[in-house]
Amino acid sequence: MALEKQYILAVPNFSDGRRTEVIEAIVSQLKGIEGVKLVSYEPEHDFNRTVVTVIGEPKPLKEALLNMAEKSYELINMEEQQGSHPRIGAQDTIPLFPFRNISIEECADLAEEIGKEIYDRYTVPVYFSGQNARCENRKKLSFIRKGQYEGLKAVAHTEERKPDIGPAALHSTAGATIVSADYEGLTAYNVFLDTEDVSVAKKIAKGVRGPSGGFSTVRAVGIKFPERSGTVVSMNMFDCNATPLYRTFNFVKQEAARYGVTVTGSEIVGPVKLEHIINSLEYYLGLENFRKDQILESHLME
Repeated sequence: MALEKQYILAVPNFSDGRRTEVIEAIVSQLKGIEGVKLVSYEPEHDFNRTVVTVIGEPKPLKEALLNMAEKSYELINMEEQQGSHPRIGAQDTIPLFPFRNISIEECADLAEEIGKEIYDRYTVPVYFSGQNARCENRKKLSFIRKGQYEGLKAVAHTEERKPDIGPAALHSTAGATIVSADYEGLTAYNVFLDTEDVSVAKKIAKGVRGPSGGFSTVRAVGIKFPERSGTVVSMNMFDCNATPLYRTFNFVKQEAARYGVTVTGSEIVGPVKLEHIINSLEYYLGLENFRKDQILESHLME
């Protein structure tokens, strides 16, 4: 009997969300490769970054991600890049997650290989995070990114902040890249408010995010999207099983009411796991004993 194919989910993030020709050139490295499926890519103008979702078999996915990183290093100069989202490098992150028939240990091993190859091929320093972190602090992206590119550049020579692979310094234009493996990928979720007062969105974001007393698996910011009216509580949700989408939606709605503000809608940015949608469906409809195989389309997914 033939062995079942293994698949990894990767959600890399590179530091350009504004220049269409640069974005397309970088993303093109993930297209048309046997064993690799580009699911989506989401350029974010204000953040000036692009988040990519790609699924693939380990070997071809590894090479595709390395080629993508090379193109990011070639086309993005961190001495010139500006954006509101925390970042330390042109190819800022390469996170891997088990998707099918593969263990977290195998994903962590592949992350180690990718990190080593990035430095060997491109001399870009690497930080390991998630299950690959060399210390407890570095399990969190926020610790590695503290001070962002500019701040990290000034302290990368110190024992606490130096890269895990490469010299105690950042690359002169590419910065550094964070490589990791972990159990669950993040879900990007926005909740829209009918107020132009961004301070309200910021107060709600502070309440919802883990470090300031909210949900431990959620990070959030309150911001204004220039292309639409109102403001938004923008969340990265790292475990939608522990903290479901409906729970954060209801929390934001409840907090907004304190300020006389209503929620106008919400948005999932990029792909989301079916189980996370079913979770909220069960909650809002009060479904009992609902099974995934009751969804007809699920029988086409195997």
